[in-house]
Amino acid sequence: MTDAEPDDWAERLQQNRREKDDFLAEHRQSPIPPEERDDFDGLDYFAPDADYRVAATVTVHDDPEPIEMETTNGPPVRYLRAVTFAFDLDGERRELTGYRQEGDDGSLFVPFRDKTTGQQTYPKGRYMELEPDGELTDGDEVTVDFNLAYTPFCAYSDTFSCPLAPEENWLETTVEAGEKDY
Repeated sequence: MTDAEPDDWAERLQQNRREKDDFLAEHRQSPIPPEERDDFDGLDYFAPDADYRVAATVTVHDDPEPIEMETTNGPPVRYLRAVTFAFDLDGERRELTGYRQEGDDGSLFVPFRDKTTGQQTYPKGRYMELEPDGELTDGDEVTVDFNLAYTPFCAYSDTFSCPLAPEENWLETTVEAGEKDY
């Protein structure tokens, strides 16, 4: 979900990408190992594409079911299935689940895989974080912007442990939006 107006979303996206590249190249908390930062000249991204900004209908899970997500490097992590987003993409109705950790009422974590996974994008999937403007209710319509899909930190360094997208969030389509593989 984004607050950007339709006319300026692409410029805001490009600014966000420049800021992320600067962080990865220069910040002491960058996940890129220090010895690799001098050679880092930015991430590869798909071009901004309005077709990957989709209107999604929300279904809230009133009694969120827990799920254990496997991770890349460590024990599983526990999340709650908070909402389901239903949307049209590539001419078909699709769904993604948004997760929260217990006690967190803020952002929604949306890990996913698609047919670019392991080809053009990180082999273990990508993430989106969605920030609702307020409490979501059944039938709300929000924008899910795949242009904001990003590669988890574990792609840059084995010192990070990242949750893997559960099978329910594997999209049977190609999502050529967001970050490409590092």
